[in-house]
Amino acid sequence: MKMRFFSIAIALIVYTTAYSQDYAFKVLVNKGKNEVKVGANWEPVKVGASLKTADELKVTDNAYVGLIHSSGKPLEVKSAGRYRVADLSAKVGTGASVLNKYTDFILSSAQKKNNNLAATGAVHRGVDNIKVYLPRSSSYVYNDTVSIQWEKDKAMGAPFVVTFTSLFGDELHKVETSDNSVSINLNDAVFANENDIMVKVTSKKDKKESEVHTLRKFSKAEKEKVRSAFADVQAQTAEKTALNSLIQAGFFEQNKLLVDAVSAYQKAIKLEPGVQAYQEAYDAFLLRTGIKVPVKK
Repeated sequence: MKMRFFSIAIALIVYTTAYSQDYAFKVLVNKGKNEVKVGANWEPVKVGASLKTADELKVTDNAYVGLIHSSGKPLEVKSAGRYRVADLSAKVGTGASVLNKYTDFILSSAQKKNNNLAATGAVHRGVDNIKVYLPRSSSYVYNDTVSIQWEKDKAMGAPFVVTFTSLFGDELHKVETSDNSVSINLNDAVFANENDIMVKVTSKKDKKESEVHTLRKFSKAEKEKVRSAFADVQAQTAEKTALNSLIQAGFFEQNKLLVDAVSAYQKAIKLEPGVQAYQEAYDAFLLRTGIKVPVKK
């Protein structure tokens, strides 16, 4: 009986080990007509596909591939050429990672259909309003730097004025811009003593305006809890890359920190403006979280 149990245990360990090493990388982002050689055949690279150690990756000119190692570590491949997957795997190195949870979430989100979002309609705003990409209800913010962006619309005339007020309506700060985004630091003196900061965007040209959105700071104790949860993710995505920003966005979304997720997605887009997949991932995020509503046709 003991021998039988021991044999089953060994078989389970062998199976688990083999399964965990079944692939070297998964494709998280792809731009261009890149290919992977599986056996003797070349196949198009697809998001969500697995690359095995024996495979070979061919990256074309002006292309981009964002990979996630089986350990959870990210790797960007941006130079044209042929790469043995085994060599790419060796480049990443060994060691455990906490990132798989968030990369799996990003992949599953990318592969889901957004058809169910059509029911939301354009209920919460009129066609003449400015749509700011922030949650409608008050939203907690972890990072000190916040990026505030609003929908580009030819009907909305620049310049825009972004006004920040206290919960009681006192004006804290005002920014004028011809762009469709601004960044603020919540550690700045004008915001230092405020726990809730109200945001409104107005078109200076035609007086159209947005709804009022609320940025809410964490208490010191609550922020420390988030910092502790984010520490390993932050350490493993410290390099300033679009892929790392995408992974951070996944962490923030899973933890309901949608304002921080917005900023992370925008950072990814700025770092790789030529990779449409990052803009598409951002658009899908805005839709599934209800920050943006689909246009009814």
